[in-house]
Amino acid sequence: MIAMLDHVIWWHVYPLGATGAPIRDRGGDDAGHRLTQLTGWLDYLIELGCNGLLLGPIFESVGHGYDTLDHYRIDARLGDDADFDRLIAECDQRGINVMLDGVFNHVARTHSWVAEGLAGDKDWEGHGELAALHHADERVKDAVADIMCHWLRRGIAGWRLDVAYAVPPEFWRDVLGRVRAEFPDAMFLGEVIHGDYAAIAAAGTLDAVTQYELWKGIWSSLFDANFWELAHSLERHNAIAERVLPNTFIGNHDVDRIASKVGQRKAVLALAVLMCVPGMPSIYYGDEQGFEGERSEGFSADDSVRPPLPASPEELSPLGGWVFTEHQKLIGLRRRHPWLTHAQVEVLDKTNGTISIEARGGAGERLQLDAWLDPEPGVRVHAGGETLYEF
Repeated sequence: MIAMLDHVIWWHVYPLGATGAPIRDRGGDDAGHRLTQLTGWLDYLIELGCNGLLLGPIFESVGHGYDTLDHYRIDARLGDDADFDRLIAECDQRGINVMLDGVFNHVARTHSWVAEGLAGDKDWEGHGELAALHHADERVKDAVADIMCHWLRRGIAGWRLDVAYAVPPEFWRDVLGRVRAEFPDAMFLGEVIHGDYAAIAAAGTLDAVTQYELWKGIWSSLFDANFWELAHSLERHNAIAERVLPNTFIGNHDVDRIASKVGQRKAVLALAVLMCVPGMPSIYYGDEQGFEGERSEGFSADDSVRPPLPASPEELSPLGGWVFTEHQKLIGLRRRHPWLTHAQVEVLDKTNGTISIEARGGAGERLQLDAWLDPEPGVRVHAGGETLYEF
């Protein structure tokens, strides 16, 4: 993995939702060139301060995208190869790296691989519409390696590996070794929720892993007014970051919106923590505007956290403008201090309602964050007596 990629700040988008594609109850011809809508948001991505586009599923699927039918074909609801090529070209012009979501643990039960014996002996985690792949089958290894290389040849920078924790690590070692033989600079980000993150990454030769422990520590400490929890999460995060690059986040397509969990003002504090600790951050689309949404139950459980974007950034509600401005400031701070990606972090002081954190770089760089909840939530980031950010 090239060093440049671990300094990317990703804007994470769920394309089917963001473009307003029908997810369920699909009737008639719902094909459309919706993927091209995202090209109108690339300058917005840059203005926000990001330099990477992390895309949720874009391949032909039954419904929500994680029920894949064809890994070589763009979902008809999003468009076709020409639409993809245009998006990549537009990103290239702006220096934006693109990462695709690779669902290589399971496929839709109606995928041709089930009939061919490459998947299907068991459901995946109780989902009857999904069939787990037979990862020990050499044909599966060949197919996944070929799929990865196919899209890397088309211009992407790497892959997010969906539910990477559920796939045998020897499968990743084999497949990623083959892919790296042609693309040594590609990044592979594994979705890991529980367990020993660094050990899972090492066993599977993953470059980075999702840091759910820190996500939980950030929002929960703000929700409960208990910075002791955040302090504990940061101590663990520091140990993880010493061994593997963590993908840090306060929102994604599978969790409640941070503004819904803790309110918009505390959401800014959450972002400040995210931008001042080690890792590779990602911003989930809409969080930078204070979007709200909480997951529910049933087939529509994720709809509220995967909403459509307006046709263009100009049509966004002005109510989220101040949240966007604070995101710009904090992302700008992070980009001016790229050493933070591999920093060490120490909790200097903590109470239920206050916390002080110091990040240190390998060349003697230092930065301190002080956050408090009373009389109203606020945060100050400073170094050498200079205030770098205050809210």
